[in-house]
Amino acid sequence: MANRTILLVEDDPNDEALVLRILAKINLANEVVIARDGEEALDYLFGRGGHAGRDTSVMPQVVFLDLKLPKVDGLEVLEQLRAAPETRLLPVVLLTSSNERQDRRRGYALGANSFVRKPVDFTEFADAVRQLALYWVLLNEDPPTGPTS
Repeated sequence: MANRTILLVEDDPNDEALVLRILAKINLANEVVIARDGEEALDYLFGRGGHAGRDTSVMPQVVFLDLKLPKVDGLEVLEQLRAAPETRLLPVVLLTSSNERQDRRRGYALGANSFVRKPVDFTEFADAVRQLALYWVLLNEDPPTGPTS
């Protein structure tokens, strides 16, 4: 299978830089597309706005989605992804500093594949991102395409 992109939706430049550094350190060859707010993420995934003309038949391998985002928050992004047939099965990992139970509950209710709280400690954060990347990019298999019956 050809390497596919990872969509990182993150508004904090420090967290973005850390994730990119960690992915580079584990030699993950996948391209990482950065969206710095929820609106940009939706534009990328649905091929509109600044991403008009993007081949939307090619989806990212996984979306790492922060919750507290400008313009459109992460839970709204997730809700829109799950409502659209073309992104309904797209793996979405909520990667957030939120420790609020209602965020975790709502994220799973909306169809998040995983909820990972960003540790403050760099070593823990690096290990969490490494494990997520290895699982979602190297081990997880895409859902089959075609009729569901």
